Amino acid sequence: MKPHDIMKWKGNLWVFGYGSLVWKPDFVYQKRLIGHIKGYKRRFWHGDDFYRGDKKHPGRVATLVKDQAACTWGVAYEVSDVQAIEALKYLNVREVVRGGYVIEDMEFIPREKDENTVHALVYIATSDNPAYLGPASDEEIANQVAICRGKTGRNIEYVLRLAHFMRLCCPEVKDEHLFSIEAAVLNICPKCGIESCV
Repeated sequence: MKPHDIMKWKGNLWVFGYGSLVWKPDFVYQKRLIGHIKGYKRRFWHGDDFYRGDKKHPGRVATLVKDQAACTWGVAYEVSDVQAIEALKYLNVREVVRGGYVIEDMEFIPREKDENTVHALVYIATSDNPAYLGPASDEEIANQVAICRGKTGRNIEYVLRLAHFMRLCCPEVKDEHLFSIEAAVLNICPKCGIESCV
């Protein structure tokens, strides 16, 4: 799905976040649901040289990698038709222009049983993106995260906030990749906490 097609969107829309969008959407929305998408796993395989790193030391941020057996938990935001264009313009700059993400349309499954599944826009960084860093060991990723800082703060904060969200909002979900990187980061920086890393 191309950004210029999205800008022609009519009606309400849903946007699914699985990285910094879970705690910092920065656009107006009318409803927020915890839930998941199927067929993808979250991985810290994408580089960020603006928000959580710079050109010399790109940070590591989350993207999605196809895995039929996996699911990724996060937040879906419903944006009204009145607010949609402004939200999409903002997300295009944040996720596409500066992040290099592409847009997919996926089924989002809310945790609340009385809520229906919806189609949501999802931003994914693929391996053909120049900023894509690819797989690395937990220790390598943690070492990179520990030294990086960008326009919105330290890369460590990104990892800790995401892990905090998962424990707070999805306590039944074991995100082994995320929690392993969090543990490796805290091993390097044992006194780090969310507030101390801003």
